[in-house]
Amino acid sequence: MAELFDVVIVGAGPGGLCAALYCTRAGLTSVILDRGPAGGQINNTEAVENYLGIIHAEGPELAQKMTEHVAALGIEVTYANVEKVTREEDGAFTVHTDGDDKFRGRACIYCAGSHPRYLGVPGEQEYRTGGVSYCATCDGFFYKGKDVVVVGGGDAAIEESIYLTKIVNTVRCVHRRDELRAQQVLQDRAFEKENFGVTWHSIVEESVGENGRVTGVRLLNKKTGERTLVSCDGVFIYVGNLPNSEAVRDLVDTDENGYVVVDHLMRSSVPGLYAIGDVRIDSVRQIASAVGDGATAAVAAVAYVNAQG
Repeated sequence: MAELFDVVIVGAGPGGLCAALYCTRAGLTSVILDRGPAGGQINNTEAVENYLGIIHAEGPELAQKMTEHVAALGIEVTYANVEKVTREEDGAFTVHTDGDDKFRGRACIYCAGSHPRYLGVPGEQEYRTGGVSYCATCDGFFYKGKDVVVVGGGDAAIEESIYLTKIVNTVRCVHRRDELRAQQVLQDRAFEKENFGVTWHSIVEESVGENGRVTGVRLLNKKTGERTLVSCDGVFIYVGNLPNSEAVRDLVDTDENGYVVVDHLMRSSVPGLYAIGDVRIDSVRQIASAVGDGATAAVAAVAYVNAQG
């Protein structure tokens, strides 16, 4: 039978790393599991400027610092693709991976993050490897000197648009409303860029292309009903996220979109299982909030484990 840890932490983003730090300092044994690099989505962020104490840092740089912090306490991240979390008769949790490995814990802190929401329009999946992307930091380099469309009007869409303006020829942001939802400071930075512009009241109906590559997008103006074909070499989509909660959906309560329902202590409907960060309800999806969630869940988990004797 697999070793029994005090806490199994699923996810090595800021929340998971912080939870591991607090659990270790409280004397609990823990293991962190993740299928990607430690730091989570910070690694795909060009710059971080809204985390208190860090005036400016590149995303991967901050992720590395967080990883080194927990490593200094002897905490390592174990690579694993988690498929399911179950609860045993004795109350312990078993985390099942896509291999033969299983990890058992008296408590489980689940912080598997989220993934991009798809537009669900023709051509989106067809051109996933030929011009449709969900990460400008990852793929922007391939569009140097070219024209791209960014879909969305929130922080992520505008942050990535700003990043792209430094690489591509033009950035056209397509937004369904008449004003952006992004923070004003981000809007101001974007509109300062000469190669940035917005097409208002519009949605993407289709990504079009030929020979496996995107050549444009078909837009519908929701206000006028006019349809236009806009030429571009790439489409970057930022229309929200969905939680990576599949591994626990059969175990805990979730809302209609799959976000795990928790209380103010990050406790799910199952005693001993905590959900933090982007995977929980009402998350503001910030580094600061994820770190706070991690500390809150860890303190609660310590109390839970210690109460077991």
